[in-house]
Amino acid sequence: MVAEKVADEANGLRFVLLNGKFSMKVRTFLSLVVLALACLGASTTANLNAKPIMTHYMPWFESQAIYGSWGWHWTMNHFNPNAYNTNGYREVASWYYPQVSPYDSADPNVLECHVLLMKLAGIDGVIADWYGMDNYNDYGLINQRTIDLFNELQKAGMQFCLCYEDATIQQEVNGGFITGPNAVSHAQQTMLYVQTNYFTASGYLRLNNLPVLLNFGPQYFTSSSQWVSIFSVLNATNQPAFFTEDNRLVPVGQGAFEWPPMGMSQTNHGIVTDAMMQNYLTIFEQKGSVWPAYVSTAFPRFHDIYAQAGVGSSYGYLDDQHGNTLRETLARAMTNASAVVQIATWNDFGEGTIIEPTVNAVAGCALIDTNVPTTAYGYTDLGIIQDLRRQYLNAGFPYHTNDLALPLQLFSLRELFGNANPIATAELNRVFSNIVSGNLSVARLQLNGVQAGAPVIYNLSLTNNQLQFFVGGYLSQSGIQVQTSSNLVNWKSISSLTVTTNQVIFNAPVLPGLTPSFFRIQNN
Repeated sequence: MVAEKVADEANGLRFVLLNGKFSMKVRTFLSLVVLALACLGASTTANLNAKPIMTHYMPWFESQAIYGSWGWHWTMNHFNPNAYNTNGYREVASWYYPQVSPYDSADPNVLECHVLLMKLAGIDGVIADWYGMDNYNDYGLINQRTIDLFNELQKAGMQFCLCYEDATIQQEVNGGFITGPNAVSHAQQTMLYVQTNYFTASGYLRLNNLPVLLNFGPQYFTSSSQWVSIFSVLNATNQPAFFTEDNRLVPVGQGAFEWPPMGMSQTNHGIVTDAMMQNYLTIFEQKGSVWPAYVSTAFPRFHDIYAQAGVGSSYGYLDDQHGNTLRETLARAMTNASAVVQIATWNDFGEGTIIEPTVNAVAGCALIDTNVPTTAYGYTDLGIIQDLRRQYLNAGFPYHTNDLALPLQLFSLRELFGNANPIATAELNRVFSNIVSGNLSVARLQLNGVQAGAPVIYNLSLTNNQLQFFVGGYLSQSGIQVQTSSNLVNWKSISSLTVTTNQVIFNAPVLPGLTPSFFRIQNN
């Protein structure tokens, strides 16, 4: 049994009940959606044997609105995000511009948007770039933003793990925060913190029941014996499945992970070609074939801005190849013998490896070189991930690029209402839950209703002569009127529904064989 709910700009939403059954009644082009009765949504059950797809995430961005100033990763001590180009885009340290505008990694609306985009793109979780928990440089702030991100991921039922940057130890030694002889004991305390605050979380990624921990390098603790000592303070169940960059650290490491091989660009005038990239991946997979496990990394491109920012020389350039770089590396990662797929990265804007949706801010969006065009990838990278997940890991994966607009619509409405309207906030919270559970048709109805300033009807059912429907969209604090008519001319109110932050539900008995009855709802 299917019913079509129709929006009327003047009269709200309506449907017709004909001889005890639902019928369709189209009033305007603003009809929102056709829903099945239970509106269960598409199944998102993945192949339980499929390897997890994780994206490397940088939780290090700071904005003036939230932090009080623009952080280094938007400025690199060179660019000024308070300056705008002629098209209204901020000057940032990147060739690319985020769809949600330059943001703060502590912004809950941004985190929600990112997590929902990942969910709909077929990404299972996040590998967070992590610098420890010390209140030194911005490490403590990054840690708090990592906690915020992990909390949002847990709400969405997604996984997470850490990639520890042990280069922080050298920075702390140089700054006198710790001493070299105490470095291992300090790292032990760091691992105890990780065990308490991350490893024991239900969503933490585990491999063969061991928590997965990546390390960039290693750069300070370069011997396996040091890591054995560092991990010795952990419980037996929390000895990590440890992966370092490019090469396994024997015997403490399970294996290693790849990264865009930009060091190869030095032999080719700053360019990494497709053939060079493929050769690097082949050699890595050959090494990984004899390890207990390895993490295979996919990446879309590499186009850093370090030289323009005056930070140092560029690491080189790896072309997007119209999406083929990501297609090739991701297809390999999904089909080879790796235990985990890593996509590098979600949002390293400084190095240009982002898969996060970007917009075309017009040439010179970073006000660095108006002769070099910037590129907007929109949802292209996420669409590639959707397609390859469906092809290689989960034929029933239900989402497509059109669905990726929902998180941004939710983000925009969160920004519009802020915390000023608790009723709208509660409805947007329900939108989040519906997207997470796969009820995208209901989520669209709710979002369109909130955006249009109109109520919507969904989850319509008629069981044992009992009519029920949910009311959502934009709801007036003064309440909702339910009206009925037999001729669409004369309407009478049959119920006044109180609006709170709770779900508004209408119930009424309906006898079979009635004259056709039309129903509509209106904000008071």
